Amino acid sequence: MSTQPETTTTGPASVEPSSREPMTGEPTSPVRAPGHRDPVAHDPPVGAPPHLLPRRMLPQRRTERSAFVCAECGASQPKWVGRCPGCGEWNTLAEASAGGAPSADTGEAVRITGVSTASFAAVPTGVGELDRALGGGLVPGSVTLLGGEPGIGKSTLTLQLAAEKVRRGGCALLASAEESPAQVRGRAERLGALHDDLWLTRETSVESIIGLLDRIRPDLLIVDSIQTVHVDGSGTASTAAAPGSTAQVRACAHRLVAEAKVRGVAIILVGHLVKDGSLAGPKVLEHAVDTVVELTGDRHHALRFLRVVKHRFGPTDELGLFEMAGDGLRSVDDPSRLFLADRAADVAGSVVLPAMVGHRPLLVELQALLVRATTPHPRRSSQGVDSRRLALLLAVLERRACLDLGQLDVYVTAVGGVQVTEPGADLPLALAVASAVTNRCLGADVVACGEVGLGGEVRQVAGLERRLNEAHRLGFRRAILPGSAPEPPEGMSAMRVRTLAEAVAVAGLLPEPIQGARPSDPFS
Repeated sequence: MSTQPETTTTGPASVEPSSREPMTGEPTSPVRAPGHRDPVAHDPPVGAPPHLLPRRMLPQRRTERSAFVCAECGASQPKWVGRCPGCGEWNTLAEASAGGAPSADTGEAVRITGVSTASFAAVPTGVGELDRALGGGLVPGSVTLLGGEPGIGKSTLTLQLAAEKVRRGGCALLASAEESPAQVRGRAERLGALHDDLWLTRETSVESIIGLLDRIRPDLLIVDSIQTVHVDGSGTASTAAAPGSTAQVRACAHRLVAEAKVRGVAIILVGHLVKDGSLAGPKVLEHAVDTVVELTGDRHHALRFLRVVKHRFGPTDELGLFEMAGDGLRSVDDPSRLFLADRAADVAGSVVLPAMVGHRPLLVELQALLVRATTPHPRRSSQGVDSRRLALLLAVLERRACLDLGQLDVYVTAVGGVQVTEPGADLPLALAVASAVTNRCLGADVVACGEVGLGGEVRQVAGLERRLNEAHRLGFRRAILPGSAPEPPEGMSAMRVRTLAEAVAVAGLLPEPIQGARPSDPFS
């Protein structure tokens, strides 16, 4: 009786013997697995270390890579660096998975003709100058960014706005983390803003504030300020950043904008201004909101200016004026009369400009003072007027009107803190300089308006009819205007000029007319 040989195992795995042994001389036909490759002479031995293996035999690396996102500016970098190349901040990069390519999801599209027309009617706030600047009031579901320097009156204005909303039968929620509830109540008592439907919270989490929206259901939400709130979460650079950082401000703004559109509640975000006068936070914050409003002014003076920089539901470049008083900000209904109340008409270097601020005419006094320079380089100083425009007008006056200004210090200002940027201020500013250098008064009942070109020509500006009507209402009876200007209102005479030299002569600022005079060669 024959026995089968036993199979022995000497290693970690056993090898099953073949059922048929090949005969001597018989060709073998081994069965190869898919992708099998016969070894060649230059292949490394089995079990060789990885550094001896060719690239084709190395294990494949993961295709998913990590990106490093800056918590301040949101810039993405392929590797970690100590200093962000985008914003220059140190140690702000955090690792975030870049993930793979986005999946092709099925999107949705509708015909534009089938979209229902939403109501964008503005609801009056009860604050006169604010309603004037915003074109009627706040639109439900809109987000407004209110910026200003510390101590300018942003918190006072928003508290008055919330109180007016409650007086009109609405409900308001104020999220203030910069002041204690006792401080906010003290200001509310001074402003007369104590109402049961005015709610106050010190929550800094955006998710908690949204939870209060579900409970209280206010018509107005005020966040004071956007630099103090944060978005909850983990694992991303934006949520890991501290409140007030660029990433957190951007994330909070986008979250609140989304809630405003869904709920139809008006939201006001209070922001601070940095040293250069711009709003703190990323520029995308201004793009995300519907309206951008800036509250400016001198903290040592009572006058405040409310400028609309961006408005999706109305006009831009509108101006509202307030006066800071003991009981809050008061609307200034007649700012032109306020600016000209203390004007000295018998002083040389003073000219009144009928300006247009948005759709609102405003009379502004321009003053100039010229003194002999004590340094080799004369000084050119301006407040409320573009310094580059001033330098251009001085060159035109010297070249086209034969006024020697090279050895004089020039100081110009717009009275009242108004920023004059329109081209219509060229002619009155040039006349103010000519009046100061000749020490002759222009006249108490004279206004001037027009753009001045490099050739000395005087050109027409827009809105002259409304400008002249405002000047006539305040008692001005003469106007120095371009030759193509429309007729002034009844009771006002127009002195039409074609060039700056004619304007200087007509105003009586030179001993004789200089229309035919030739300026001396400045290079002789």
